[in-house]
Amino acid sequence: MGYEWLALFAALMWAFSSVLSVVPAKHLGSFAYSRWRMGCASTILATMALITGGWSTVTMPAISAMMLSGLIGIFIGDTALFACLNRMGPRQSGLLFSCHALFSTLLGYFLFSEAMTSFELLGATLVFSGVVLAIFFGRRGQSQNQLENVQGRVWIGVSLGLLAALCQALGGIIAKPIMQTEIDPVAASAMRMMTAFTAHSILLFSGARIAKANQTINMQVFTLTALNAFVAMAVGMTLILYALQKGNVGMVALLSSTTPIMLLPILWIYTKQVPNRYAWLGAILAVSGTAILVQ
Repeated sequence: MGYEWLALFAALMWAFSSVLSVVPAKHLGSFAYSRWRMGCASTILATMALITGGWSTVTMPAISAMMLSGLIGIFIGDTALFACLNRMGPRQSGLLFSCHALFSTLLGYFLFSEAMTSFELLGATLVFSGVVLAIFFGRRGQSQNQLENVQGRVWIGVSLGLLAALCQALGGIIAKPIMQTEIDPVAASAMRMMTAFTAHSILLFSGARIAKANQTINMQVFTLTALNAFVAMAVGMTLILYALQKGNVGMVALLSSTTPIMLLPILWIYTKQVPNRYAWLGAILAVSGTAILVQ
């Protein structure tokens, strides 16, 4: 399977996980939810790497790089993303988060001299245009949709979404050189998750109020959190690391940024509300661009 398909499948996993996150993220709060999610993902990935022997591929340079990638991309980035999700809902937070493709492309160009052919640039433009169209105009006619309501000041939600996107891009850039070695992606992903979980735990033990849960976790919330950790982190994030082994940072980020488009049919089923024509037009543009990129 080519790296393009791995990135697209990761985007699909993130689309499912964003809907799964709505209830537990509001119940626990962004910091507590991220901590529980990272704890579950760390356990899953560390066990997988132990069973497959992936830990034997880890080197000292890889440890430091993956720890830094996890601290920036997951501890800061994921927490900011769920704070944005609590304020703006899964579709709009997903749109803002998809800007990581633009950040990754620019960083990849300046740091790794990565460039696209004219044909790839056409596909990339269609994908990005489709995502932007679906987000900025996709809310029209959705006033009765609770998942589209904005809580608090819009600029705070936008800032959190863009911070999450920038951290995701930086996390991928830091991981890229290591992923081109013989390291096992599952073990690499486990190190990122464990670092993020450790940082969350330190914040909790420091007594910081923001780290405390809004409400006590229950079995339903824990089940949703553990399922989300498996879908988004154990599967989705690991697929991104596999994709980075073969593809350039910008292209992987671009294809994985199609999550808001994949959310459309999922939200249609979840909310029983049909997305408007702008959302579908954006989806058509994004799919057309994706078809160009993966051929």
